[in-house]
Amino acid sequence: MRMEGTEIYLRFLEEKDAKAMTQLTIKNREFFQETSPKRSEHFYSFEHQLRSIRFVIQCRELETQYSFGIFLKETNELIGDIELFDIVRDSFQSCYVGYSIDRQYNGKGYMTEAVKLVVNYAFKELGLHRIAAGVMPSNIGSIRVLEKAGFEKEGIARKNIKINGNWEDHLQMSILNEIE
Repeated sequence: MRMEGTEIYLRFLEEKDAKAMTQLTIKNREFFQETSPKRSEHFYSFEHQLRSIRFVIQCRELETQYSFGIFLKETNELIGDIELFDIVRDSFQSCYVGYSIDRQYNGKGYMTEAVKLVVNYAFKELGLHRIAAGVMPSNIGSIRVLEKAGFEKEGIARKNIKINGNWEDHLQMSILNEIE
């Protein structure tokens, strides 16, 4: 399964992507750490990335999480990842979106394109009603990505996630499927 954008494409992460994911996480360790929970040393190993990809493949089969690699069309280079997770069906039909991108490609519009593609997939292919995202209020770039993709601000989840040893507030944002 491949979703085409103008400059990038998304496809499900596969075991063959473990080496590239390992390189991406090592290369961007400090950059990703600015907005992510503390990671163990093992997180940066090939074994961990392979196991994580195997896990998200199982989750996809169970329809509880969908994880995509973000690739440059021109070079097929893996430059980031995006996922729909915590999928709840029944009366909710909702999920969260999370993402990361190589610092080198940050601020070039690739993530906005990826979020738009995954929102379209969630609404049209998965039939979801609502997608939520949490972002640190200081992460202006990520807030702009979500706003450009149609997300609206809802409020602040106080001391929501532990980042670098501190409980950080997160701006809650969401987008609704208005096509239903």
